[in-house]
Amino acid sequence: MQELPRKPYLIRALHEWCTDNGYTPYIVVTVDKNTIVPPAHIQDGQITLNISTLATNRLVLGNEYIEFQTRFGGVTEQIYVPVAAVSAIYARETGAGMGFEVAPSEPYPGGDASDDKSAATSSSSSGDNKPDDPPPGRPRLTVVK
Repeated sequence: MQELPRKPYLIRALHEWCTDNGYTPYIVVTVDKNTIVPPAHIQDGQITLNISTLATNRLVLGNEYIEFQTRFGGVTEQIYVPVAAVSAIYARETGAGMGFEVAPSEPYPGGDASDDKSAATSSSSSGDNKPDDPPPGRPRLTVVK
């Protein structure tokens, strides 16, 4: 029997840790053709997303994907991020978190992500999913294989 990957469990654990401590959990995502995010908020092939309970609706932190609704500039967007594309999760307030290796991701289970709002070629940070809310200081990250 093949061992399950640790990455989705660590993402869920750090999300819970941030929430329990009153911190805002952010994920950094390397955007690819299987990532569905607003293209206008992608910068250098990455996007940073606020995944706090206050910034998301219907948040699913699954083993293969992270999916939720959030608002960008007042417009509700459906977000789909393969767990394989997550390069870090951290607390915005302290920078404490963890980095991960990025692996090739699987297509969106509901169809081809490229037919939807999908990966573009630039990326941005989204605070309460606003691009002008950069995290303070420098995150402390540990790479997990």
